Amino acid sequence: MKLLSVNVGLPRDVISKGRLVTTGIFKEPVEGPVGLRALNLDGDRQADLKVHGGIHKAVYAYPAEHYEYWRRQLPGVDLPWGMFGENLTTEGLLENEVNIGDQFRIGSAELVASQPRLPCYKLAVKFGRDDIIKRFLESRRTGFYFAVHKEGEVRAGDSIELLSSDAHKITVAELTRLYLEGKNDVEALNRALQVDALPDSWKTYFEHQLEKLRGE
Repeated sequence: MKLLSVNVGLPRDVISKGRLVTTGIFKEPVEGPVGLRALNLDGDRQADLKVHGGIHKAVYAYPAEHYEYWRRQLPGVDLPWGMFGENLTTEGLLENEVNIGDQFRIGSAELVASQPRLPCYKLAVKFGRDDIIKRFLESRRTGFYFAVHKEGEVRAGDSIELLSSDAHKITVAELTRLYLEGKNDVEALNRALQVDALPDSWKTYFEHQLEKLRGE
């Protein structure tokens, strides 16, 4: 497993459909060591902290393996590393293999997989097309967020080491499935609620789903 690119960017103002949008989704690869802090990478910021950033969304990773799929889906669209707003473009970490709560070492930093990425309208702003949000979710190629367990430095070319695997085995892909179409899967919902690394917002959502099922 390997870190192929580190991508950062500060919020910028862009015009989309005639209105001003401030977004931090525009990321560009950087060379050399980059400090990875509790809330973001050095040189990187999120624009809307109500829905982006925070300890559970400190770092967004996207598998490089998905880029070939998108090149087929979006012919003629330039897709450099960082195009999906990811901080870390990775190799060897896929949604159906990474569990929520798995802990990794990259460079001198340690990170914990916390949740899938559910795209907002700013992905459409980045691509200049409204259909990308639906296509992104339907593809299940969501990437995932990391919380920072230990601050450190990362750089392109670093190896990615699995330090520990969460015992409940709720993968990023399964969590996305539960959110989108698995609302009747009581066993998996209960298992997901046992994952310490899962943010409270997800747990609250799943608890509500179970309450609805009990009331039916």
